[in-house]
Amino acid sequence: MLGALLVTAPAAHAADAPLRDLAAAKGKVMGTAVTGSKLTGTYGEIAAREFNALTPGNAMKWGSVEPTRGSFDWAEADRIVDFAEANGQQVRGHTLVWHSQNPGWLTNGTWTSAQLSQLMNDHIALEVGRYKGRLATWDVVNEPFNEDGTYRQTLWYNGLGADYIAQALTAARAADPAAKLYINDYNVEGVNAKSTALYNLVKSLKERGVPIDGVGLQAHLIVGQVPSTLQQNIQRFADLGVDVAITELDIRMQLPSDSAKLTQQAADYKAVVGACVAVARCVGVTVWGFTDSDSWIPDTFPGQGAATPYDENYAPKPAYEAIAQALGGSQSTEGCTATYSVTSQWSTGFTGQVRIACSGAALSSWKADWTYGAGQRITQAWNATCAQTGTAVSCSNASYNGTVPDGGSVTFGFNASWSGSNPVPVVTLG
Repeated sequence: MLGALLVTAPAAHAADAPLRDLAAAKGKVMGTAVTGSKLTGTYGEIAAREFNALTPGNAMKWGSVEPTRGSFDWAEADRIVDFAEANGQQVRGHTLVWHSQNPGWLTNGTWTSAQLSQLMNDHIALEVGRYKGRLATWDVVNEPFNEDGTYRQTLWYNGLGADYIAQALTAARAADPAAKLYINDYNVEGVNAKSTALYNLVKSLKERGVPIDGVGLQAHLIVGQVPSTLQQNIQRFADLGVDVAITELDIRMQLPSDSAKLTQQAADYKAVVGACVAVARCVGVTVWGFTDSDSWIPDTFPGQGAATPYDENYAPKPAYEAIAQALGGSQSTEGCTATYSVTSQWSTGFTGQVRIACSGAALSSWKADWTYGAGQRITQAWNATCAQTGTAVSCSNASYNGTVPDGGSVTFGFNASWSGSNPVPVVTLG
């Protein structure tokens, strides 16, 4: 080896600013689902510092607020709204009309269509009316479709027909004309039969003049399985003239977690948030719980978990930093090194390579910069995209090798010309 220089990247802050500030600078919302009873101590501090929007995970669902007919419990919902207002956060109401987590008196009752219609209207008027002027958005109808794009057979669909959706939206608009009204569903992140059914519904509602302001893509995803058509799908909904939000993002993995899975998870979080940032009418991203200690995944998917940006002890995972990057923040490269080598040299040219390795850290993307001190000029590069302006060189990862797990490495190479001398430059890793 003709020459090599090992450079340890300088320590960097985990993020330039809290996620909420980075998001606000992009004109986006960065939200999280929360449990009201936990909004104290470290949990409350992180919820207030990092997020500019809160969604009650369960506190506003029908079964929570009216467990017995005519008997209401607003305590946890009120606590979340009060906390948000005290910390300059908006609130996303979740959810008004759903097939799940309804009170037993409702699901076990025998109702005529007229009675069911009245029950739905009254519930919406009461709950939306209670928070009129205080909530930014409502998930009015949740999960109306089956995977094949047909309507889910629910209490509402079976009792009122498909137009229960239009009825619910109309009732919500009457209860709070200022709130943004959404339809929310899962497995509609990419272009598929289910998302196309949702697209056609929204298009039809718009054409009919039914109040519909946005579409929520839940984004309960699996590590390594972010749909390739996510941004395309966000854009096609936006082109209908509605806002789009990623409403319940988590990215689960088979336990136990390891550095490779956490690195891939970080890349996935970055891809999802980046897709939203890229579309003007994607208003923001909400993670479904920010810490693994407050995640629904382990109870619902046994053997899976580690789905959120913070671990159970409130330590940020690589996913946190990846979100920050997608929102315009910088990533920490502490614990990662870049080694520049000249592997062969001849009278007018040479071949070089840079090896990026991490220990006790990981990267979800990378960029290597250096300045040549003589007449060197890169003519060809592989496994990276390289550009040179004057003596300054900048090389960034290819689409397939941006992730460097803890204990892993990637290498890229290049051919270059030289004259006079060929000193080894100092590489800065970013």
